[in-house]
Amino acid sequence: MIQSFIDTMITGQRWLLLVKGLGVTILIAVCAILIGTILGCIFALMKVSSKKVLQIIAEVYTTVIRGIPLATQLMIFYFVIFAPLGWDRLVVAVIAYGINSGAYCTEIFRAGIQGVDIGQTEAGRSLGLSKWQTLSKIVLPQAAKAALPTYTSEFIVLIKETSVASFIAVMDLTKAGDMIRNATYNAWIPLLSCALIYLCLTLGLTKLFAIFERRMARSERG
Repeated sequence: MIQSFIDTMITGQRWLLLVKGLGVTILIAVCAILIGTILGCIFALMKVSSKKVLQIIAEVYTTVIRGIPLATQLMIFYFVIFAPLGWDRLVVAVIAYGINSGAYCTEIFRAGIQGVDIGQTEAGRSLGLSKWQTLSKIVLPQAAKAALPTYTSEFIVLIKETSVASFIAVMDLTKAGDMIRNATYNAWIPLLSCALIYLCLTLGLTKLFAIFERRMARSERG
């Protein structure tokens, strides 16, 4: 087994493909969650807005994006929209994942905002704060704390979902493992290596976010 691992991963420095693929995976996930966070904030505010038109636009966005499989969205974005324009595959992947993440972040942030007791808003208005001052200074900070656990889970899920970026030939971690498999005709070592890397990455982030949440909880009690 050791010799098989050496022949598959070490010979020709094929393990470097996994390192490069991991870097691309993390890059896509980080950029996409940033885009998703911005879109999520915008559309969440539209959803809780008193204006019906904004609510409808936000509802259509979340319904369509969450109702279509991510792999299908990715291929539509690349092959139908951006490939004819000559856009880079990695950029398209970031945009597609960002828009997809934005739909889920919208619902996460909306739930957080609507989960804040209405009395908090009434108290802010009674103190003479405007609607937007009450929202930014009272409601949103509490909503952010409430939404944090689900938001961090979205980031972890997003990292795993980057595996379908290989559908448009982006050299992410999964694609790197597939390239090694094709080059060596050995399936189990590269695929299990990818699986182990994903597992370590998600477990590590889960632990890190759990520590962060506990520290936030202690600071609130203090």
